[in-house]
Amino acid sequence: MRISTFAALALSQALLFAVPGHAAPVSDSQAIAMAKPQTLIVSPNLKPTARQALLRPVDRFYGFWINGSPKLLAASISPAFVDHTLPAGRPQGPTGPAIASKGFLGAVPDLEMTVVQRIVVGDRVVSHLHFTGHFTGTFQGRVGKGQKVDFIATDILRVQHGAITDNWHLEDNLTFLQQIGLVP
Repeated sequence: MRISTFAALALSQALLFAVPGHAAPVSDSQAIAMAKPQTLIVSPNLKPTARQALLRPVDRFYGFWINGSPKLLAASISPAFVDHTLPAGRPQGPTGPAIASKGFLGAVPDLEMTVVQRIVVGDRVVSHLHFTGHFTGTFQGRVGKGQKVDFIATDILRVQHGAITDNWHLEDNLTFLQQIGLVP
């Protein structure tokens, strides 16, 4: 029941969270493939099956950040998902990442994300991310003029029972805001 309710929510929001302005839409399978890390460091204590169980929702979650797919979001995070570094004004739970993705992909429709490295230990997956693209959309009322976007972020994800339950994240928002001209 819990999964079907969450899946229904994701499906009902599919049109709402469609990615505007992508020149070539990225399919879910392409987005998942693009979310694979350049470097993967795994605790030697993790068995291959446990490692796969941890990485499957994480790959889907980062695929979601590439293409904004509600299906990937629903397949990656728990309905009880908690953002421990929740920005002001963003709702807690699965709706938070959906809103953030819609806003960010609306600002940077050609977004590219590289998972530079990923560290897997216990039930935690730490990813160092590199975002690039061009500000050609709209962000906080400002219309982009093609400014280059290039910044980093780090996530600590907790995975339990095949889903991401917790996220602690830090983005270089100052660099992003400077690049798009919102702050000097």
